[in-house]
Amino acid sequence: MITIGITYSPRMRPELRHLRYLLAVAEHANFTRAAEALRVSQPTLSQQIGQLERALGAPLLDRTGKTVRLTDTGETYLRYVRAALRDLAAGERAVADVQDLTSGHLRLAMTPTFTAYLLGPVLTAFHEHHPGLSLDVREFTQDHIEAALLADELDLGIAFRGPHPSGIESTELYEESLDLVVGPHHPYAGRTGSLPVSEVSSNRLALLSTEFATRREIDAYFAEHRTQTHLAVEANSVTALTEAVGHTELATILPDAITRDHPELYPVRLDPAIPTRTVCLLHRKNAYHSAASRAFERIVHRYDPYRPT
Repeated sequence: MITIGITYSPRMRPELRHLRYLLAVAEHANFTRAAEALRVSQPTLSQQIGQLERALGAPLLDRTGKTVRLTDTGETYLRYVRAALRDLAAGERAVADVQDLTSGHLRLAMTPTFTAYLLGPVLTAFHEHHPGLSLDVREFTQDHIEAALLADELDLGIAFRGPHPSGIESTELYEESLDLVVGPHHPYAGRTGSLPVSEVSSNRLALLSTEFATRREIDAYFAEHRTQTHLAVEANSVTALTEAVGHTELATILPDAITRDHPELYPVRLDPAIPTRTVCLLHRKNAYHSAASRAFERIVHRYDPYRPT
């Protein structure tokens, strides 16, 4: 009797490095640049991608053009790769999370108006209660905040009530009021009583750029009331606006809470009033909430700049 033994080699299972290598090639659309970013040789990178394709039994990259492109199979597979790497990073943060709050890290972003009046008081309280926690604060547009939350590049965002993309959840914090704001050189400085919105047309304005939700709301307000505006300065920084208004006869539209920390600025209520906005804390649905995130949420929910003290 003859016995013939056949040994089957199990198909290689993709490893974490294969997923990261595929993501890098997809993002750079080039093996050389991806290899440089990963700090591996190009032959090593090509070999590893080839292993992954053989393991899956399908080509993931189209190498025939001037740039490397994902195949349809590659596009589908990469969606799962991104989700897996995102969840893995969240898991690593969860393991590193210290529940007694003696250490930890929080990634936070907010739209520009909040850095001018909300960030200081909230950070003061946060570090008084939790001095061992570190905070990475970014200033983004609302669209950028939402995209970064979905990509797990942020833990929390402070912006305005929706509509928000699918996957973003929000909790309301307080209502924010917008007013005309002028400096000491402006004829309206110290004015009491409201100002008819039609009179704004006689003023030169300094406003946030149109990439920001605040500016879009301002433009919509003036359009609704058929008021012509004269834009003299456009900026992507609230600090730039307060400096411009404080040293010239320009006027701006900002949250009146900002004037509490800038005694050289004067709020002027418009008639009809600019609609209030609901400030919200944003986070990704089903995201891991670290101890640092929960601590920050408790503090920011207690803060309302419009509540009488």
